[in-house]
Amino acid sequence: MRLAIMQPYFMPYIGYFQAIAAVDKYILYSNLTFIKEAWMNRNRLLMRDGTVVLTTVPLRCKSSHTMIHDVEIDNTKPWKEKLLRTMQMCYSRKPYYDETYTLVADLLSPDYHLLKDLNAATIVGIARHLGIATPIETDNNRYLDMEQQLQNIESDYSPLPYLQTTRPIRKVARVIEMCRREGADHFINAIGGQQLYSPDEFAQYGIRINFVQTNPIQYRQDTKAGEFVPNLSIIDVMMNNGREGTQSLLTQYTLV
Repeated sequence: MRLAIMQPYFMPYIGYFQAIAAVDKYILYSNLTFIKEAWMNRNRLLMRDGTVVLTTVPLRCKSSHTMIHDVEIDNTKPWKEKLLRTMQMCYSRKPYYDETYTLVADLLSPDYHLLKDLNAATIVGIARHLGIATPIETDNNRYLDMEQQLQNIESDYSPLPYLQTTRPIRKVARVIEMCRREGADHFINAIGGQQLYSPDEFAQYGIRINFVQTNPIQYRQDTKAGEFVPNLSIIDVMMNNGREGTQSLLTQYTLV
């Protein structure tokens, strides 16, 4: 069984959805500390003149000591309205504006209190819109006991003694244990994980590992600058390519 595990990002780039499409189960994992520099509450859109604009969900707490599942949205600020206005300014002339704007507006319509719930709902909603049938798990409560076992794992492997085979660091131990619990023998990760996860180490636990490398993708963005800007939010991809065009781009990746 192919498994992928990722933090719940905000309107992520197409490679995120390629990973969802590449596996048999996808876990949105929020039992981790919030990283301010990550893409959990922000992403990039493209103005008509080719300028990249950052869209952000305001937060009530930005401490790096806060767990992702506890991060609250600051709903005293009109961030939804601002995002929708920015989408209109950037993409109102795009061929798939109505289709994409309606989808995003509908996904944003509930009252979200926690960032993880907003990100989970929008990721699942976009994945389903694109015809990705992969089960996406958003409730991580059953892994709370595992996090306790991993608390001091780098100095004490007795809670999970089988990990003494390679004595992995906590980040790696977490993935190996989650694969074991899920019955996964193939772990798929984003290309950025190559420096952290060793195929040789995973192989000692009967787990094959690959990384999703998005192929060079270009599509017509029609900006005044004329230069293609990669790795923008999935919103940009859908505005310019529509549902069917984006579906075809989901296959443009290589497992390395």
